[in-house]
Amino acid sequence: MDTDASDPAGRAPALNWQEASTLRRVARPEEVEAAFSRGEALVGVAVIALALNHPDAGVILPQVARAMAADDPEVRRQGVVALAHVARLHRTVDQHCVDLLRGFPRGNEADDDLWSFVDHRLLPWWLWRYQSGQRWRWLVRDRWRG
Repeated sequence: MDTDASDPAGRAPALNWQEASTLRRVARPEEVEAAFSRGEALVGVAVIALALNHPDAGVILPQVARAMAADDPEVRRQGVVALAHVARLHRTVDQHCVDLLRGFPRGNEADDDLWSFVDHRLLPWWLWRYQSGQRWRWLVRDRWRG
């Protein structure tokens, strides 16, 4: 976690929940949990930061799922982005996030990163179907160009 070099105690600077740029330091799930409880508008940004900063996907994924199930469409979108980061950095996903992802339009960041970085045997049939359809479209389009 980033610490402020000017702070002799090495404490992390306080998070400013009104400014997204300060939330890039979020690395503790309890900070995200508290932000959800307070109804912070930028909680989705904090979930993305948690996905980028925390070393344990098992701790991150419940917060990602909570973002993906949020009422606010922007927080839901940010939850999908966070899931993409978890897939890329940790090469894993849990069933709850997969179930939630199924309700999102195909072609999002998480679809592609799950397919690229997570063992395909762990992925659901609907993602296989989507990705194979994409591959066929790519092959046909490439064939007609050539």
